[in-house]
Amino acid sequence: MTENMIDNVSDFSFLQGVKVIDFTQFEAGPSCTEALAWLGADVVKIENPKMGDPGRRLRPGNPDNDPYYFHMFNANKKSVALNLKSPEGLELAKDMIGKADVMMENFAPGAIERLGLSYDVVKEINPGIIYAQVKGFGEGSPFEKNLAFDMIAQACGGTFSVTGDADGPPTRPGISLGDTGTGMLMAITILGALYKRRETGEGHHMQVAMQDAMLHYMRIGLSTQGLTGKAAERGGSKVPGIVNAPMGLYPCAPGGPNDYVYIMTSRANPDHWDRLLTLVGREDLIGDERYLTPGDRVEHEAEVDEVITAWTRGRSKYDAMTEVGEAGIPAGAVLDTDELNNDVTFEERGVMQTMVHPVHRPFKMPGWPVRVDGQATRLKSSPMLGEHTDEVISDWLGLNAAAIDALKTDGAVG
Repeated sequence: MTENMIDNVSDFSFLQGVKVIDFTQFEAGPSCTEALAWLGADVVKIENPKMGDPGRRLRPGNPDNDPYYFHMFNANKKSVALNLKSPEGLELAKDMIGKADVMMENFAPGAIERLGLSYDVVKEINPGIIYAQVKGFGEGSPFEKNLAFDMIAQACGGTFSVTGDADGPPTRPGISLGDTGTGMLMAITILGALYKRRETGEGHHMQVAMQDAMLHYMRIGLSTQGLTGKAAERGGSKVPGIVNAPMGLYPCAPGGPNDYVYIMTSRANPDHWDRLLTLVGREDLIGDERYLTPGDRVEHEAEVDEVITAWTRGRSKYDAMTEVGEAGIPAGAVLDTDELNNDVTFEERGVMQTMVHPVHRPFKMPGWPVRVDGQATRLKSSPMLGEHTDEVISDWLGLNAAAIDALKTDGAVG
């Protein structure tokens, strides 16, 4: 399915007219600016003319053979190839900053300052700009100058400590909360600042540390800490601190690595247990004092799990999810990336769309998940390195073709 075959997508215009100058790389910063682009902002990615964002994974003298990581975080943007180490290139960046509403960067600590684009400098150019930064560790942290990637932020932010089996080591969650999770928090804050600026005209300097952002996603663990006075524990597929059964992953046919269904009965609804017993053909256990309350079932959890497992092993995870769900009990099949990728209903709803790229093969990827008035925002191709250099410099700064050619000759732009 190509992007032109989807009839329930449109170009969101919530941020139409908002100019974002994007000095980001890899994931945490790009995921933030991509969200703004999906909402209609004019996001211009400033890239090194030789290699671009390191997330492109370009190799000197060779074509890019792994563009998919870059596609994921740079859809709907434009690319300008600008040599910031050239005096002329740096001046062009400052001219663009003068026209921008938002500037975003997530370079290593001190890098943007060494380039001559610190907040103090940028504020002099454009007092109303929203200047946003993502760093690994916060100002005042003993690790403030340390480098960080997703897994570093998650390790230091607590998510490893609550992930994994109870008797096993800490485990990295399978998704990049440290990067994309941080980017989403910054995107929301930028939207708030843009809204307030309509009244005041004032800009702001905003910074979020990836470690600090992880605390936001650790709120359940920290609530457990408050309740028990002890560090939140790992529980595998169970939820530590929630004393309830049955709850967890149950194996399904035909027994593949992801053939499991998650079933959870709620402490708030005692009918769930009786409904589940009826579904699995064990009405004889309804009212049995061994399993009467959640506490009783936890005490006999191995027996309870075996009752459920005996039923789920004879069904596919999809059938188990359907039957349990129709009985009014929360259930979810464990779906892998291939199964999600092949589920056409995501495409039909515009949640997954196909990026049609000028060089690379079409690539299906998630778009912005929020639908507005029944429609998803349109996914557009990630940019080629420097693809929009002439267009943006002309539109933003009003330079003509001859002036742009002179900048190319001087090495200021690519």
